[in-house]
Amino acid sequence: MKWLWLLGLVAVAQAFSLRISLMKKKTLRQTLTDHGLLEDFLAKHPPSLAAKYFPTAASAEPLTNYMDLEYVGTISIGSPAQEFSVLFDTGSANLWVPSVYCSDGACADHRRYDPALSSTYRGTTTSVSAWYGTGSMTGYLAYDTVRVSAWEVPNQIFGLSKTEPGSFLYYAPFDGLLGLAFPSIAFSRATPVFDNMMSQGLVSQDLFSIYLTPNENGSFVMFGGIDDTCFTGNLSWIPLSAETYWQIKVDSITMYGRPIACPYGCQSIVDSGTSLVAGPAAALLRVGHTLATGTHTVSCSFISLLPDIVFIINGIQFPLPPQAYIRQLRDGSCASGFEAFDFDSAAGELWILGDVFLRRYYSVFDRANGMVGLAPAA
Repeated sequence: MKWLWLLGLVAVAQAFSLRISLMKKKTLRQTLTDHGLLEDFLAKHPPSLAAKYFPTAASAEPLTNYMDLEYVGTISIGSPAQEFSVLFDTGSANLWVPSVYCSDGACADHRRYDPALSSTYRGTTTSVSAWYGTGSMTGYLAYDTVRVSAWEVPNQIFGLSKTEPGSFLYYAPFDGLLGLAFPSIAFSRATPVFDNMMSQGLVSQDLFSIYLTPNENGSFVMFGGIDDTCFTGNLSWIPLSAETYWQIKVDSITMYGRPIACPYGCQSIVDSGTSLVAGPAAALLRVGHTLATGTHTVSCSFISLLPDIVFIINGIQFPLPPQAYIRQLRDGSCASGFEAFDFDSAAGELWILGDVFLRRYYSVFDRANGMVGLAPAA
């Protein structure tokens, strides 16, 4: 009888967690390279990570930060369902997709939401805009039923784009974004999808976890649960230093046992919506000139000569070996997994722990307790 009771608990726990498979796609950078457009694109749309985390009144979410992202999942919106591929982004808080009212080339080449086809659609008069490069995405907010795999989230607010100028999104391997950060950074304070999952009792635990692999298949985001077969050892729990992004304190960053950055502590953001590890240019130059930016290719034979870069967080060492921070591209060449990121802030140094870091560490984002959990990925 005791075992039956335990099995019942397991069944209930499984019923209140949901795994969404993420497919590894060709990156936007690689697609632009294949079309001979990368150099011209970067000249017209220089990346601006600082604008993502420290937006001005007119700059909310620069989409050039998604150049090297590879992991895309599928959701649907409306009744009957209209399907979209989205990035699950812990560095933003809104859900948005293209709409049929957008006639720009970027929209025309992607799936577009049609309100007229959904019996559960409810419009608003609230307009939104997100700036990137030399243009912006503009649109409006609406409500509809969002389906994330088998789960339905009724009355979910989301953004519908009406304009997406420029060539950036034309080649993007995704239709839109699903933000997983806190409501405080959402445009118009729109309630994020995961917040509605929590309030509607869909998850057994108010947390989600992310597992990224270098392979085409096997990556996932899990809502309401933790898969302990996907990491080794125990999760190290790190308290949040702010509940806007998933922001945590880094004690120091070392190489060969000596600090190369953040010697007195600094802030970092765990962001699945940034592909690389970003930090101050001066600190990255201490690692090596050719590693200071993700646009530089390096010799693949150079990897074995490079040191581990160790992030010490909450007293725990999280090493990033060269096999993790040197990326092998589809053409067989190798490139740095670091990106220079400088900004003026009284808060001091800031690092962004993107997919290069998350491929190495299974990550849990705990809303109930305000913590991030990290463990070596299996």
